[in-house]
Amino acid sequence: MAGFGRDVYGDDIYTEPDADPDTLANLGPLAPMAGVFEGTSGSDEHPESYGTGRDGFVERYELQPIDPQTNGPQLFYGLRYHIHIVKPGEVETFHDQVGYWLWEPSANLVILTLAIPRAQVLLAGGHAEPDATELELTAELGSERFGILSNPFLDRAFRTVSYRIHVTIDHDGSWSYEEEGVMEIPGADEPFHHIDRNSLRRVAPPTPNPLAAADASAAHRPS
Repeated sequence: MAGFGRDVYGDDIYTEPDADPDTLANLGPLAPMAGVFEGTSGSDEHPESYGTGRDGFVERYELQPIDPQTNGPQLFYGLRYHIHIVKPGEVETFHDQVGYWLWEPSANLVILTLAIPRAQVLLAGGHAEPDATELELTAELGSERFGILSNPFLDRAFRTVSYRIHVTIDHDGSWSYEEEGVMEIPGADEPFHHIDRNSLRRVAPPTPNPLAAADASAAHRPS
């Protein structure tokens, strides 16, 4: 991927940069996504023995800022997230997911980490400008940078060979996404495109990251 690794940082792989403790002020295109969001119009297209199954869903998506993270000169500002999804009117979890959205300012790179309790993880990435209102991140099976790992059963029965998520940020503070996992399924003539979509509106603001909260508290202490 262009603008990654040595092309950005040079030969010094140890010296850490000075980071701004206020993550919310440094999230680039991820800034509008900070907070707690809900969406009631989700749609899911998934594989079934008879073909394509379709379900609606209700989603709660919480994204909270974390303290700046470094790998030597590499600096990330990010959001830790938790997604909880149910079918309308039901209590049982339909989908649960955790991970991080990360912004790397020096490379204009957005990274998504994804883990689900069906024993599958992935790392997706894509370039974006700091003021971008659309993001597209991808991952591919076998990639050593942005790849996909599945447990042995999923790898045999529903092998995910690629992943894509497209995010659209709206002017009113809401945002929407479409994500697609392309699967190879035994007996199927063509790969299956597992697609989820939803539109999310903010229902609560983000909580400042620990360093920013500590700085704000110190600023308000009497001298």
